[in-house]
Amino acid sequence: MKMNRNAAVVVPVAGVLLGVLDFVWIKYVPFPFGGLGNSIAVWAVAAFLLTFLSRWTLPVGILGAIVCLVLAVPSYYLAAALIQRDDPANMYNTTALLWMGSGVVAGTVFGAAGVLARTSGRLSAAAMAMPAAVLFAEATMQLRRIGNPDYETAETVEYTAVLIALGVILTVLVSRSWRQRGLALLLALPLTAVGFVLLSLTGFR
Repeated sequence: MKMNRNAAVVVPVAGVLLGVLDFVWIKYVPFPFGGLGNSIAVWAVAAFLLTFLSRWTLPVGILGAIVCLVLAVPSYYLAAALIQRDDPANMYNTTALLWMGSGVVAGTVFGAAGVLARTSGRLSAAAMAMPAAVLFAEATMQLRRIGNPDYETAETVEYTAVLIALGVILTVLVSRSWRQRGLALLLALPLTAVGFVLLSLTGFR
């Protein structure tokens, strides 16, 4: 299919742009919105949107999302090396490899969700809930920082509000009716709990 063949062009471009623009976003966009550049949830959402908008088959969507996220990691560090003269070795050090490994997992789950969200199957509503769920999970982790002297309470609350609002907005955009939107937001609640546990296991704080 032609839609699947264009993945060979779209995926590498999307991966490089995600990594480069993410670094630029972190460097130049003020907080709280600038905090989205450091969000593992935002990268997962990017994988979801890539496959949701591209209309690929499930195998191509999963592979495309994985390649996109993995390629975004060295692209991020390459941008850092060019813009602020960071060590180019960061592109392939242990931290980069760990992020690539996370990209494989996130690409598999959210790439599949992006494809399934376009279908009329039983899993479509749950798939539509995935972007909100991962953003809400990160928001929950942010709320745990309130009272921690290492973090400013006001900034934590502001960033949490941004994550929650983004999750709701994305659910509205990817769903086709208000019934679907309500169901997706409802399903996002238990999925948030799952996401919270998984983020905790990765060491994300």
